[in-house]
Amino acid sequence: MPFPHPRRGARVARLALLLLTAAPLAACARRDDSHFVVGFSQMESDNPWRLAQTKSLRDEAAKRGYELVVTDAQGQTAKQVSDVEDLIARRVDLILLAPREYEGLTPALQAAKEAKIPVVLVDREAAGTAGEDFVTFLGSNFIEQGRRAAEWLAKQTDGKAKIVELTGTPGSSVATDRAKGFREGIAKYPGMQIIASQTGNFSRATAQGVMQNIAQAHGKQITAVYAHNDEMALGAVQALKAAGLTPGKDVLVVSIDGERAALEAIQRGELGATVESNPRFGPLAFDTIEKFRAGEKLPPKILITDRFFDSTNAAQFVADAY
Repeated sequence: MPFPHPRRGARVARLALLLLTAAPLAACARRDDSHFVVGFSQMESDNPWRLAQTKSLRDEAAKRGYELVVTDAQGQTAKQVSDVEDLIARRVDLILLAPREYEGLTPALQAAKEAKIPVVLVDREAAGTAGEDFVTFLGSNFIEQGRRAAEWLAKQTDGKAKIVELTGTPGSSVATDRAKGFREGIAKYPGMQIIASQTGNFSRATAQGVMQNIAQAHGKQITAVYAHNDEMALGAVQALKAAGLTPGKDVLVVSIDGERAALEAIQRGELGATVESNPRFGPLAFDTIEKFRAGEKLPPKILITDRFFDSTNAAQFVADAY
């Protein structure tokens, strides 16, 4: 007779214990049949994008009369798996999951599937099949975001640039896709070359340190920076200044997200452009939940519309940015 894997056995035992001990919580969470409880597993809450996303979901849940239970994985995949198990133990009706990593959330998805709790992926993808392991994915076209950043940079540099790429969280679908899209975008321009590519982990402080080291190594050879998000771009701007380079003149910087600080940097001339990655998922998420509850067939992916910000329109949208 085959024996269960010890780690899986321990996880199943823990989940069973949570289900037993969480009975009072479950009773509170599901007061009657009309009361629908949504769990939201947020991967972290240490940057403007994530805070704006959580606020949008909270606001929309309150507007429509849903109870929303929010957890924060604090940037740790293992904690996010545990958070999802806790939401399962509370017997929420549906889980919105913003996966930190593409591969690492498989145990969480499997646990939800076994508990017959539907999961909707939000803003990042995870390994699995829509309709089987999760209901659908809500998010941006990350590959297209990378392509748009590449096209803007190519036009601004006449197709000739020595580029530093600051990548996002290793193993995340968004970092993989934004890198892929950017490479596809610059492939048609032989004069555009990535001379260094390192992770800044979507963090301003981390990216600033990484960019300082790259600037010391490559100096004035660097003519452009492509950052996978605005926070890293803003960290790179500070590092370039410290290295005696002028962002916007010596080095063009392009990024993705569209946060207010980035639009303000565009107005100052320090950041060239940013491709929007809209964090305001509330309306789309709860529209999707209501369609699912009504039994409508959903596509495997539902994409959100993203804008593009540069010097021509940053001032127009900065007041409404997050």
